[in-house]
Amino acid sequence: MRHRLPIALVLTALAAALGTRGVLAQIEGGDRGVAAVDSSNDFEVAGVRVDVSGPDAEAARLAGWREAQRKAYVLLSQRMGAGGGSLPDGTLDSIVSSIVVENEQIGPSRYVARLGVLFDRARTAGLLGVSGAVARSSPFLVVPVQWSTGVGTVFEQRTVWQEAWARFRTGSSAIDYVRPTGTGPDSLLLNVGQTERPDRGWWRALIDQYGASDVLMPSVRLYRQWPGGPVVGVFEARYGPDHRMLQRFTLRVGTSAGVPALLDAGVRRLDDVYQRALREGYLGLDPGLNPIMPVSEKPLEEVADLLATDPALTPVALTLTVQYDSPDVGAVTGAETALRGVPGVTSAATTSLALGGVSSMNVSYAGTAEAIRAALEARGWQVIGNGATFRIRRAAPMPSPSPRTGAAT
Repeated sequence: MRHRLPIALVLTALAAALGTRGVLAQIEGGDRGVAAVDSSNDFEVAGVRVDVSGPDAEAARLAGWREAQRKAYVLLSQRMGAGGGSLPDGTLDSIVSSIVVENEQIGPSRYVARLGVLFDRARTAGLLGVSGAVARSSPFLVVPVQWSTGVGTVFEQRTVWQEAWARFRTGSSAIDYVRPTGTGPDSLLLNVGQTERPDRGWWRALIDQYGASDVLMPSVRLYRQWPGGPVVGVFEARYGPDHRMLQRFTLRVGTSAGVPALLDAGVRRLDDVYQRALREGYLGLDPGLNPIMPVSEKPLEEVADLLATDPALTPVALTLTVQYDSPDVGAVTGAETALRGVPGVTSAATTSLALGGVSSMNVSYAGTAEAIRAALEARGWQVIGNGATFRIRRAAPMPSPSPRTGAAT
């Protein structure tokens, strides 16, 4: 008996060490994270083909890019209903934000390529005579699930499905996608088991960490006929904690080299499915994930007067982190001015600036988080998240539900 106790202690310590190492191994190292390529709201024209010549390879390539800009603007103008007019090269250089090389072949004096052109939305909208504002949905957390050889993977390791969603440009989509990079604790929080867990309480705590209001779970099952041969992808558009399915479709590519193109096409089609579901009212916010907070029976003005007359009831200053969309400098100034105009806010200053993305500011408020939340919603803002960190955006009218019943197919 005297010899068993040390052995038991050693085994217990060894099991604890192995368990700790297993957890660390799941979140350490590895080429797992894939950051989104572009989250701006630029206009995109893809698949522009050019075939030009020049005195040398560099001149031919530059001439090909200019030719792509001209063709892309004509296509964009026709798409926006502006008649399909053209612009001088100098003006195009000022409104084109980037050139995306989809495929190119460079010779000594010839350039053949398929290119994508991104136009700055604010500048291009004025030239086309259209509105630069984009009506977006509430933010949806994207959990891409890939099934291959019977194994499901989300962020446990880097996958081609995750890379496809990182390449997807969301500027023209009505869905506000929140795409995790897969680094840090993402592999522990977002995995295949979590996608099949319907518990609202856990999902609510999880999506609040990412500044989202609901979850989308696009999945793909890859079936390879033989090594290097045809690949079949079965795509499913799923959403919500209940893992509900909107639509399933199948795409096929002739060789393994075409898998990235297969997945890019699947992402674009899934985006169309989600946008159609949003328009028809199927992607309304889940009440279990967004509970209705109790509203005070007294107006905010009466509460403020009560606090002013009784110093003992004066609340302690609360420090909040507020995230907001910042497509340009005007949006930053507007968000700061709107927060400073809320009664009880003593300071509001941007601490993390990301033009074209999501910035954050620190706000000092003499009150509770529920009070400033109600004050912002009364001023036309949509407030997402709970606690000391939340996200604001201008509220957009939600589409009315379709009179049809049943799930979308």
